[in-house]
Amino acid sequence: MIRVLIVDDELLLRSCMQQILESDPDITVPSTCDGAQAVRAVAQHRPDVMLLDLKMPDVDGLSVLRRLPGRGSDGHRPATAMLTTFSEDEDVLDALEAGADGFLLKDSAPEQLIHSVKVLADGGTVLAPAVARSVIGGFLDGAARNRPAAVAADGAAGGPGVALLTDREREVLGRLAEGLPNADIARELCVSTHTVRDHVSMILAKLGVDNRVQAAVMAWRLGLAPAPRRG
Repeated sequence: MIRVLIVDDELLLRSCMQQILESDPDITVPSTCDGAQAVRAVAQHRPDVMLLDLKMPDVDGLSVLRRLPGRGSDGHRPATAMLTTFSEDEDVLDALEAGADGFLLKDSAPEQLIHSVKVLADGGTVLAPAVARSVIGGFLDGAARNRPAAVAADGAAGGPGVALLTDREREVLGRLAEGLPNADIARELCVSTHTVRDHVSMILAKLGVDNRVQAAVMAWRLGLAPAPRRG
């Protein structure tokens, strides 16, 4: 059973999303809350996935994301997708740097919402096409060239981290950048999901990035996977 925490300041939206998600027998939503309660709710309910509104009064999504325990620490950090209306490119890039695992538009279709939660729970990446175009615009055109993730991406082609990747790790990275979850990558490469998880951990460490989305940006730059088309 996939445990999901929904964090949004609009009670009606939270209720609607909860109903949609719990229509799937594999998903449960133990709690919904606003930004002020989010960090405590994560510690209490230990969700597998958190859907986090990017724009909220008082405590916004970026603040919540930055207050979560770091990966590899003793605290619990769920796979987190930011909910956005895609009106602020700057916030999308900030969320990427803060460790967001994906970006969903608030008007996503119900079936897309359910699918995205399952992909995140399996270690995959979800990027709404409009948000992917923002990431491409910001990182590939150099609009965010002074940002840490962009600097890493700028040096990727000749950087030591990329040179350390094995052929198999490059294959995994290419599929990761296509948004495939671990189970799908494992099927395509005829290996176990445990092996894929190990490869992903090594890829992130070698590239010096925090999550799969940042690794995907680097893969797009390297030509290991086709970048989403810009509008």
